[in-house]
Amino acid sequence: MGYDTAAKTDAESVVPEEHGGMWFLREELETSSLGFTVLELEAEASGKEHDETETGQEEIYYVVSGSIDVELTDAEETVSLEAEDAIRIDPDESRQIHNRGDERAELVLVGALQ
Repeated sequence: MGYDTAAKTDAESVVPEEHGGMWFLREELETSSLGFTVLELEAEASGKEHDETETGQEEIYYVVSGSIDVELTDAEETVSLEAEDAIRIDPDESRQIHNRGDERAELVLVGALQ
C-alpha cells in the first residue's frame, strides 16, 4: 500500500489530560525517519525541557491555535509563536514549550532525522 492514515485518537496520549495531551503518530503512520505529533497544551502548562542530540532529529513546531513561548535554553532566548507560526529547531538546541496564554494551544510537531 502506498499510504497510511491515522487519527490523533489512534495513539494514547503521553501527557496527562489535565495538561492537554500529546499523541505520537509515527508508529500509526509507519514512518521510518519522520516523526509526527499532535500536542495540545492547556493554559499555564509547559512541556518537558529536552534536546534531540542523541536522535539527531531536527524539529518543526507549527501552532494551529493559541499561542506559545519556546524557551531556547542554550541560546538564552524565548521565541513567541501565534497561530499559523512555525519554528525549526536544531537537534542540539535545548527547548521547552510554555503556554502562558489563557486558552489551550494546539500544535503539530514534526521531527526528521538529519
